[in-house]
Amino acid sequence: MLILILGTGLFLMIALKGMPLLRLLLGFRLMWTGRIKGDASTGDVSPFQALMTCLSATVGTGNIAGVATAIFLGGPGALFWMWCTALVGMATKYSEIVLAVHYREKDEKGEYCGGPMYAIKNGLGKSWAWLGFLFAIFGGLAGFGIGNMVQSNSMAEVIESSFHVERWVTGLVAAVIVALVVLGGIKRIAKVSASLVPFMCIGYVLISVVVLIVYIDRIPDAFTLILTHAFTPAAATGGFAGAAVLMAMQYGVARGIFSNEAGLGTAGIAQAAGTTDNSVRSGLIGMIGTFIDTIIICSMTGLVIICSGVWTSGVKGASLSTAAFESALPGVGSYLVSIALIIFTFTTMLGWGYYSERCWIYLAGRKTVLPFRVFWVVAVFGGAIFQLDFVWLLADTLNALMALPNLIALLLLSPVVIKLTKDYFDSK
Repeated sequence: MLILILGTGLFLMIALKGMPLLRLLLGFRLMWTGRIKGDASTGDVSPFQALMTCLSATVGTGNIAGVATAIFLGGPGALFWMWCTALVGMATKYSEIVLAVHYREKDEKGEYCGGPMYAIKNGLGKSWAWLGFLFAIFGGLAGFGIGNMVQSNSMAEVIESSFHVERWVTGLVAAVIVALVVLGGIKRIAKVSASLVPFMCIGYVLISVVVLIVYIDRIPDAFTLILTHAFTPAAATGGFAGAAVLMAMQYGVARGIFSNEAGLGTAGIAQAAGTTDNSVRSGLIGMIGTFIDTIIICSMTGLVIICSGVWTSGVKGASLSTAAFESALPGVGSYLVSIALIIFTFTTMLGWGYYSERCWIYLAGRKTVLPFRVFWVVAVFGGAIFQLDFVWLLADTLNALMALPNLIALLLLSPVVIKLTKDYFDSK
C-alpha cells in the first residue's frame, strides 16, 4: 500500500510537471481570498471553510502521537520520509480534489456532494460503479474507527492522565458537543472548523517555536540527524532500539499518510461542497492542507522531539511528545500538549463525521442521515470508555481498503486532471 500510494503521488507529480510545488504560493493566495463564500449557486460553504473542514479531519492524533511513533520506531530519519510523502502527496491531494469537484453532483436536498465515489461513477462510467460503491462502504465504516472511536479514546486517555477526569465523563461531554455540531450538517461543521482550526494550528506552531527557541543551539544537529538517518541506519542508544533505513522509510511514510490522508480521497468530499467556478482552483486550495499538516505541524512535533533529546528515552506515542514539551517547559509543557491533543481529536471527529455521512448518503440516500448522526454520537461515547486495540487494527485496514479504489481512479482519470490543469493555466 505504501509503495502504491507513494508511486501514484510520484507519477502524478511528474505528469503535472511539478505544478503543485511550483504553484504553492498561488495555493496560499487562493486560500486567503477563498474566505469569501462567493456565488452560493456554486457550492454550500466558502473554499476556506471547505479547506478548514479537511484540516479538521487530518490534523489529529497523527500530528502528535503519530510523529512520535514514527521517530520511536524509525529514528530521526523517519521525519525526512514524512516530508517526502507530503511533497508527492500534494499532487495526489490536488488530483483527488480536481476530480471530486469536476464530477460532483447535487443531492435531493440541493447540497453539493463529491468525492472518489462520484468521480468513479461519472468519470469512469457505469461499468466501474462497483468500485465507487466499495469506496463508500469502506469510507462509511472507516470513519467510525479512525475518525471517531480512536479519537475519543485518545481524548479520554489524555484527560484522565492529565486532569484526572473519569473516561465516561469525557465521553458524555464529547458526545454532546459533537452532536451539537454534527447535527447541523456541513454548514455548521464548516463554520466551527473555520473558527477553530486556524487558531489551533497557529497556537500549536507558536508553542513549538517557543520550545525550539529554548533548544535553538540544537536545531542544526537535529537536521543533521534527520538527513543522516534517512539514508544510514540509526544505532541503538539509551532506550532507542536502533532502526534500519528501511524502518525509517516505512514508518515515516506510514505515519505521514496517516496524518495527511493523501491518497485516501477524503479531501475531495469536503472540497466538493465549496463554492467554486473551477475544479483546478479548488485543487490548488485543497493541496495546501497536506503542506500545512505535514510540512509545518508534523515537522514542529518532530523537531521538538529530536531537539529535546527524549527520542532516545524509550518512551513512545503521545507520551514521547509530552515528555519533549515538558523538558523545555517544565510544569506546563505536558498540559499544553494535552490541550492540543484534545482540540485536535475533537475537530477530527467533526471532519470525519461529514466524510462518513457523505459515503452513506451515496450508498442509501438522505434517509440515512439522521440514523448515521445518532450512531456517530453514540460511538463517540463508546470510544471513550472501551479498549480499542481491535478498532485500531480495523481502522488501519479500512484506510488501506479506502485508498485502493481512489488510487485506481486517480491513475485512470489522470489524463482528465492534466487536461483540466492545462486549460486552467492556459486561460490565465
